[in-house]
Amino acid sequence: MSVALYSMVNVVNHLGMKVYAIKTLLHRGEALVSERVLVRGWVRTFRNQHFIMLNDGSTAQSLQIVVNMAIFDENILKKINVGASLKVIGIVVESQGKKQDVELSAQEIEIYGEARPEEVQKTILQPKRHSLEKLREQAHLRFRTSLFSAVMRMRHHLTFAVHEYFNQHGFFYIHTPIITAADAEGVGDMFRVTALDLKNLPRDAQGQVDDKQDFFGRATYLTVSGQLEGEAAALALGKIYTFGPTFRAENSNTSRHLAEFWMIEPELAFYELQANMDLAEDFLKSLIGYVVKHCEEDIRFLNNRHLTEQMLKPKKERSGGLLACLHFVLDHRFERISYTEAINILQKSTPHRKGQFVHPVYWGVDLQSEHERYLVEKYFKSPVILFDYPAAVKAFYMRLNEDGKTVRAMDVLFPGIGEIIGGSQREERYDILLKRMDQMRIDRQALWWYLDTRRLGSVPHSGFGLGFERLVQFITGMGNIRDVIPFPRTPNHAEF
Repeated sequence: MSVALYSMVNVVNHLGMKVYAIKTLLHRGEALVSERVLVRGWVRTFRNQHFIMLNDGSTAQSLQIVVNMAIFDENILKKINVGASLKVIGIVVESQGKKQDVELSAQEIEIYGEARPEEVQKTILQPKRHSLEKLREQAHLRFRTSLFSAVMRMRHHLTFAVHEYFNQHGFFYIHTPIITAADAEGVGDMFRVTALDLKNLPRDAQGQVDDKQDFFGRATYLTVSGQLEGEAAALALGKIYTFGPTFRAENSNTSRHLAEFWMIEPELAFYELQANMDLAEDFLKSLIGYVVKHCEEDIRFLNNRHLTEQMLKPKKERSGGLLACLHFVLDHRFERISYTEAINILQKSTPHRKGQFVHPVYWGVDLQSEHERYLVEKYFKSPVILFDYPAAVKAFYMRLNEDGKTVRAMDVLFPGIGEIIGGSQREERYDILLKRMDQMRIDRQALWWYLDTRRLGSVPHSGFGLGFERLVQFITGMGNIRDVIPFPRTPNHAEF
């Protein structure tokens, strides 16, 4: 049960009183001075039983609540600790401090939920700096920190911007299946979905697991991509996009990989590679421009954090602030070069000649992040789109070029992270698609429906995939992809 704290005066009926988000109150500031308002939130700090810093998640800033100890019961005030949730009614007054224009002079306080100090001491709610690893261990509480509330607000705005962009450009949103029998990428690292009793698996005459007795009558998996189904939709609706969870059972413990992540995948009929590259560049610039415009406060907070972290690094390893990184993308045209040109540049580069690249450079190799970042950060000093990759390192559905060696693939490369978008013009020619499937040992029978789209009114078409978390990571400046998704799923980690 909550504990009510009332002043000795001005006990009134609160019905109809305006409830303000702290962000709104702080932004309207001087216009609300002398107004009686109601706010709600969680205690960040309570100094000297006189100053409460209250935050409701609407902003990185907290509102200072000034408590007059003479009108509140001291024993009750002792129950207001870090982490407690409150409702406060008071008068907006000009702040005596420098960090905000206004503060709230409390008249009434209600405690919704207490937070005992001995319990808070065990958690990341303690008002001190915690390591990111510690925050991941208490992912259910890290939303309450200034850092993660800022990241999650920006994630929200990016999500909204994605849907707004596609809606304004005539795309239709398609929900593709999460449970699928198709391995769109041929990666093989997929999570099996089954309703079979694992302690008593049915067997066929050869002693193999009898998938026909499973729920769907066949082996099924969590999807790695909605692309193939998206192509089917695009070849009827013209322009579609998918935006949903995808899964990889890759046992990779790095700062760049998740087992569960979200993918944005537009597909467009009658689009060839050039138009696909144009779309990718415009899309990325639009999203980044949106958050720069609508998340100014959170970007400023994250930018200051980023600059502080850079000062701890050796001078030669420092980079510019987060805002500088975002404008690096916004203010430059994306340089477009072929894979072959990129290999020539890399082979003539100083890092290659001095043996500073960890991975070798030769025509046919799948470029690594160090190669991609050299092209972006050192050589061109702008975002880069590479196209026409060797067919051997790309998926079966990518359109084969006339040289028979390369496909119309394209990757968008960003500073700091390398590849952020991968896409291609799709192979619309039925006979060539069949040959590519056979070469890469893709089961024709399993994708009979996909082949139908080439037999029945096929057209040139293109699309790409953008890993949403990788984009959020770039825009927030976070160093680990596990810190831009609410509850990260990685090998041996699925607690929350």
